[in-house]
Amino acid sequence: MSLADAPKRTLSIGIYLYDEVEVLDFAGPFEVFSTASRVARKLDPDVTVPFAATLVADEPRTVRARAGLPVVCGASFADHPRFDVLVVPGGEVTREVERADVAAWIARTAAATMLTASVCTGAFLLAKAGLLDGRRVTTHWEDLDDLRRDFPALHVESGMPWIDEGSIVTSAGISAGLDMSLHLVSRLAGRALAERTARQMDYLWRET
Repeated sequence: MSLADAPKRTLSIGIYLYDEVEVLDFAGPFEVFSTASRVARKLDPDVTVPFAATLVADEPRTVRARAGLPVVCGASFADHPRFDVLVVPGGEVTREVERADVAAWIARTAAATMLTASVCTGAFLLAKAGLLDGRRVTTHWEDLDDLRRDFPALHVESGMPWIDEGSIVTSAGISAGLDMSLHLVSRLAGRALAERTARQMDYLWRET
């Protein structure tokens, strides 16, 4: 396998966590990016590790994900590395959508990234931050109508695991975040690494 498309520096991936975040929404992308780096290093010990993922919350704390799963986040809005990619997972977002500090941080952070992505109902948070107006987007099938109602400037579509709009990528529900993250690996580090990563994870990658 050639790693010719691998980035020349390690790309920083920020994954936003909040209370009641869906576990696979953040753990899936984390696994994809960490596995891609592990696979790349295994294939070529001298290659630059392509990705480094950081879990970030509003402040350094233990986030309580769905079903009470505790997840420690050492990085915060005020103190995190510069992100090349921001991933906003879904979950119970009702409270998060109403938080002005969250919308402001997402908008500010996304302005400095190569691309910003959402998983599942994370699309509501990107929309609240003003990032999705006029774009084709998707979310969990159960929340499509609510997204259309709450944000009428969006072109909400169904039936696809993810939609790539260049600097913004949105995915459908939960496990679709795995498919989208593999797509991001393909975009950022080459298709060969994405395919090898899916194989390492024993995962059947849905591309469309």
